[in-house]
Amino acid sequence: MTPLIVVTGGTKGIGKAILQTFARRGFDVATCARNEKDLQHLQSAFEQDFPDRQLYWQKADLSERREVDLFAAFIGQLNRAVDVLVNNTGYFLPGQIHNEPEGTFERMMETNLASAYHLTRAVLPEMMKRKHGHIFNMCSTASIMAYTNGGSYCISKFALYGMTKVLRAELQEYTIRVTAILPGATLTASWEGVDLPPERFIKPEDVAEAVWGAFSLSRQSVVEELLIRPQLGDL
Repeated sequence: MTPLIVVTGGTKGIGKAILQTFARRGFDVATCARNEKDLQHLQSAFEQDFPDRQLYWQKADLSERREVDLFAAFIGQLNRAVDVLVNNTGYFLPGQIHNEPEGTFERMMETNLASAYHLTRAVLPEMMKRKHGHIFNMCSTASIMAYTNGGSYCISKFALYGMTKVLRAELQEYTIRVTAILPGATLTASWEGVDLPPERFIKPEDVAEAVWGAFSLSRQSVVEELLIRPQLGDL
C-alpha cells in the first residue's frame, strides 16, 4: 500500500519542499492552501514530476475552524491511512504586544496553533488504532526565543512548541512519533523584498531533507526536535 503524507500549506516554501521530498520517496500526498490557483499550479507540476504518485488537494483557509473541519473530512473521505501529518500552515505579522493591530493575536493563534490542534485530533484516532504514524509540527526558532517585533507570532509558536511536547508525552505508548521543526530564517515568500543575499537563509529543501531524515529512522527512535539555523547565524 502506498503511504500517504498530509501537508498543510503545501503550495509554497517549506511545505512544498516537504511534499516533493516525500513524493520522490514514494508517498502519495494530500494538501491544502488558501489560493486555488496555487493548488492548480501545484497539481500540474506534480503530475509532471511524479506521474506515478497521487496528489489530493482542497482549497482551505485553516485560520477558520469550519475549514479545518472540512479539510479533515476531505482526508477522511480518501479512505487512506495517514502515515505522516505535517502541520505546516502558518503566517507572520510583525508587531509588538503593546502596539500590534487589534485581532492580530486571535488570527495568529487560530492559524498557527488551533489549525494544528484540531487537524491532529482529527487524524489521531486512526493513528492510535494502528499504533503507527508520525506528526511534525512547524514550530520556529521563535518558539524558543523572544523576538521584539514578533508579538503574537512568538506567542503562537511558543504554544505550538508546547503542544508538540504534550503530544510527544501522550503518544509514546502508541508508538506514534512526534517532532517539532524549529527552522530559523528560511528563503520563502515571507522574505520577499528583503535586501539580503540568499546565503543568509536556510533552503526549504534542507528543512525537507531533515524532516525526511527524522522520519526514516527506525521506529525505535524519535527525533523530538529539529533546530535548524542559517550557517551565518540568525537574522
